Amino acid sequence: MNPSPFDSPTIGSGPEFPEPLLPPATLGVIGSGQLGRMFIQAAQRMGYRVGVLSATEDTPAAQVANWSVIGPPDHLPALRKMAERAEAITVEFENVSAPALRWLARRTLVRPGWLTVWVSQNRIREKSFLSSHAIPLAPWLPIRTAADAGAAAESLGLPFVLKTAASGYDGKGQIRVESEADALPAWLRLGRVPCVAEGWVEFASEVSVVVARGQDGKAVAYPVGLNRHDRHILDSTMMPAPVGPIVTQEAQRLAISIAQALNTVGVLTVEYFLKADGTLLVNEMAPRPHNSGHLTIEAATSSQFEQQVRALCGLPLGGTSLIQPAAMVNLLGDLWTGGEPDWAAAFRDDPGVKLHLYGKRTAAPGRKMGHLTVLDPDPESALSRAIAARRALVRGHLKAHSSS
Repeated sequence: MNPSPFDSPTIGSGPEFPEPLLPPATLGVIGSGQLGRMFIQAAQRMGYRVGVLSATEDTPAAQVANWSVIGPPDHLPALRKMAERAEAITVEFENVSAPALRWLARRTLVRPGWLTVWVSQNRIREKSFLSSHAIPLAPWLPIRTAADAGAAAESLGLPFVLKTAASGYDGKGQIRVESEADALPAWLRLGRVPCVAEGWVEFASEVSVVVARGQDGKAVAYPVGLNRHDRHILDSTMMPAPVGPIVTQEAQRLAISIAQALNTVGVLTVEYFLKADGTLLVNEMAPRPHNSGHLTIEAATSSQFEQQVRALCGLPLGGTSLIQPAAMVNLLGDLWTGGEPDWAAAFRDDPGVKLHLYGKRTAAPGRKMGHLTVLDPDPESALSRAIAARRALVRGHLKAHSSS
């Protein structure tokens, strides 16, 4: 398959509903992790029934779905069952089979459109698309051959970052290249697959904007989130980010312009590098709800997952204003080292803490198991409280472990 989406003004479009799809209609989601789980919970609160295409019966999304189809996301019989039972289907993650979504879109409504997903799941396609729409990026080059890898340092300078074009997230599939001699070995370590080389960016912070775009073409943006990463995995988000009105407006404008250029219907997240002089450079985008938007479940008029439901069903989009500033911290599997965290400790110390667990049976270092959210009139205080609550889980767990 070799579509050429960049010349198309309707890259993400699909069939339209003559009328909004209302409860108790049946929706479907491809993908069975925590993003699917929270989408299902939002849809069910609105009165919809939701089925999931899941690898097994005991995944985060399948645990809360009204029904499940068991199979891989590109399995034709499983997709056929989803099309037969669901009146509209969305995806929880961009790394799904674009040909499978294209096949599915001929039989039922799929949002976001398969071409939007196809662009987003490959860094070369994504950066080519963004460049074609004059979106600011760090300097970059496509790397397809050993010669490309060897020449990258001369074009981009040192250091630069080599990233696989496909299937990279949370820091996976990327290597920092410090010298010209390291470039080719780095490409070989990544498996000789297509990659992008990105010029090194000295940034002051990392921020993100979640946008929702409806079938009528109207788009709304949430406040900017300030993100902190640990080991390339999102550790915390604070919203609104203390970046000032000019940066806020530009980050929201760029995110909405990308959603409009894609003609996507659904939720889109754009992550940025923010330089010390206020310059924004797009790092990457995802055509779905995002970890940095999880705090909108409690903090915003409408959560990012409710917006995903509204866009999928052709409903008017909800509001994006914050009820109160908020912060979110991730709970990684590292917290489970030696046993279950002491959940009572966090609740006892701060009754305002909101706990979300994703139903994952096995914890592993770096695996996202849940998150904590705290609302506070002062966003810095919200972040401090959320971090303290997470720290209490560890303290409580270690205390219980040492006394046993």
